[in-house]
Order: sequence, then C-alpha cells, then structure tokens
Amino acid sequence: MTEKINHSVLLDVDKCKGCTYCLKRCPTEAIRIRNGHAVIRAERCIDCGECIRVCPHQAKTADFDRLEDFKDYKWKIALPAPALYGQFDRLDDLDYVVSGLLECGFDDVFEVARAAEIVSECTREYLKRDDIPKPVISSACPSVVRLISVRFPYLLDNVLPILPPVEVAARMAKEEAMKKHPELKEEDICALFISPCPAKVSYVRNPLGTEKSKVDGVLAIRDIYFKLVSAMNKIQFPESDSKTGRIGVSWAGTGGESSALLNDKYLAADGIENVIKVLDEIEKENFAGLEFIELNSCNGGCVGGALNVENPYIARARLHIMRRYLPVTKTKSENSDTDSLLWDAEVEYNPVLKLDSDRAEAMRKMQKIQTITKCFPQIDCGSCGAPTCAALAEDIVRGEAHEDDCIIEMRRQIHSIYDHLGKIVHETYNPPEDKE
Repeated sequence: MTEKINHSVLLDVDKCKGCTYCLKRCPTEAIRIRNGHAVIRAERCIDCGECIRVCPHQAKTADFDRLEDFKDYKWKIALPAPALYGQFDRLDDLDYVVSGLLECGFDDVFEVARAAEIVSECTREYLKRDDIPKPVISSACPSVVRLISVRFPYLLDNVLPILPPVEVAARMAKEEAMKKHPELKEEDICALFISPCPAKVSYVRNPLGTEKSKVDGVLAIRDIYFKLVSAMNKIQFPESDSKTGRIGVSWAGTGGESSALLNDKYLAADGIENVIKVLDEIEKENFAGLEFIELNSCNGGCVGGALNVENPYIARARLHIMRRYLPVTKTKSENSDTDSLLWDAEVEYNPVLKLDSDRAEAMRKMQKIQTITKCFPQIDCGSCGAPTCAALAEDIVRGEAHEDDCIIEMRRQIHSIYDHLGKIVHETYNPPEDKE
C-alpha cells in the first residue's frame, strides 16, 4: 500500500498552458499532460519544487502557512532557516535578523542553524560506528529522502537516521520556552519554520523519521521577507544575540553540512538531476572509500529553494562573506546526545513505481512495456503527454493511455491511410484497360 502524502506543490489549472517544461524535469515522472494541462500524480510527487522553478507561466505554486493563522497562540517561536541570512544585502550582523523577527510579531527566535551545529556534532559521532552501512546519506533534505523511498529503496539503510535541524530546533525551542515560562503549556506554543522550499512544508505535514513533527507551521521566506526588511531597517542597535556560528550558517549552501564533519571522505551534490545520478552510482557501489554523501534537491543547496527571494548564487556569495566574522560554532556546550536525536519512526519503501504486487505479473508487464517502447520513435518529445516514450508505454500497460497518443505514430498511421485511400481513388478513376 502506497503512502498518502499531503503535498505542498499545487497546480493552478487556469494558468497552465500544457507545455512540457515541468513534464520533462520532474525526477519521479509525476506529471502528465492531459486535456491541455498538467496533471500531478500525488503518489509520485516528492515536493522538490522543480516544476515551480521551471514553469514559465507560474502555474505551479507552493502551499504554505501565514503568520496570521497562528495569532491565537500565546507564544510564537520563529525558526529561521540558515538560507534566510543570505537574502539580505550588506548584512554584517545576524543579530539584526533575530531582532527583526521579534519586531515582526514573534515572541522568541530559535535559529535552525544552531540546531544544525548540534546535528553536525551528532553526525560526527554516528560516523564513528562500525555497524552502519556506508556511505551514509544525509537526511536533511526531505525531497531526497522521499526520492530514495520511491526510486532507491535499497539505499534506505544508508540514510542518516538523525532528525533534521528544523525538527531538532522545534523540540529544543519548545523545551526552552516552557523552562523560561512555566506558565506556558505545550499547546500554548507554536514553532514556525521560515522555509526556503516547499519540501519542508511537506515534511511538517508528512514527517520523516518521526510520527509527528514538533513544527506547527511553515512560512515562506519570500512571504515574510519584506515585512522583515522593514523591521530590520528600523533597528539601530539590535538587542537579541544570534546563537549560531560558521558551521550552522554554512548549512545553507551545498557542502556546508559535509564540511562540518571535519572529514574529507565526503561528496556533496545539488540539483535533483545530479542527485539522481549520484544515487545511481551509490547503488552500483561506485563510491568506495566515501563515508558521507550530502545531497540537496535545489541547485546550490537551500539557498536555491523556490520560496527564496534572492538569486541563489548571490545569496551564497553573501553567506561566504558573512562567515568570516562568525566563530566556528556557538553550541559546544549544548546537549548533543546522539541517541536523543535519532529517528523514532522508520522511513519505509513507498512502492508507487511498482507495476504489480505479483512478481510474475510485474515481469510480464515489464516485457510488454519494452515491446511497446520499441514501436515508438525514441525521441522523448513529450507531445503524447508523457515525459518519455518508455513512460508512455508504461501508461499504456497501466491502462492510462493509448498507442494513438503518440503523435508521430498517429501521423504515420494517417499517412498510411492517406496513401491507401489515394490508391483506391486512383484505381477507381483510372481503371486498368482491358487487354484483348
């Protein structure tokens, strides 16, 4: 039975023109073009946001929460992502961001970068174990974890079973709030993640590695950005202190998580297409000697998320400058017990790509798909509404499409019929002469 996901990537049918940009870029072939517009297959979508990035008509959108939705909570905690810091020009002090969030209506701020430093420390301890399969694959990007559960189930044992920084931040933030304010109960507190991507929205609604997330809502960076800039511009001397260092801020870009391990036996890749290539190579055991693999579905890492404001390359450059003025870490005294941060629920294989539960029947269908595929032109034009000729063949075998959906094949049939009718007409009006 496949897992039912509450998705954050939505389609605006009125804006969709039925082009094939999203169709060809979807990593799990979750999109089809039907009746002139895109259709997203919910069971296959991993909420990576690639379709949002490539759609020229803004027909794909991300569903996220608004700050006003949580006005009834007594205590609102902001959980800013490390990528947020790269959105501001000439930011030389992270305290401005923390103070600005308080001015925007939050009662407290717990930086996710601070939790990232704790996760880095726990990961270093975890990698010392001899009883784990290597290379270990980062679990920080929800889209990558879901991709593995859908397309690379044999690699699930390699996924790092440590909660992502956003989850660690939410748990620690609520614990700290109740210690400082004994009058508060957990139901009075909401932890709101300020996210760079829709995958984190999906994570909160469909947690990975835990039964229920402690994050109560996800706000988009682009939705709160202008309000935050206005608040920051009014601050002359920020009072709130940032509690993150160079390691935590570096998590915003590709390679930041890996470099924090103080181990050169790692590989870092970004962009969903590159992620798939790396996972293919890991499955083939072509990365012997590596201990850790960091994968980000967004180009450039979290700074490339679809909910950001700034160009990812500019944001990353700003973060590199900012890192110079930060200490390596500010969390050495934090409680970083690895066991307390381990998953409390397994991530299981989600067989959405399985052809049939019966192996013999699945093999028969696979052979039929291969046979049908050979009849197609192999140019993967997308005109049929499927991303590839093989995908169309699979849709046909599943009973969701027909051979005539292939425009080129249909054109051949029309030309064949036209030629046949032409011969009939020619023979009708030009009968052969009788020979005596």
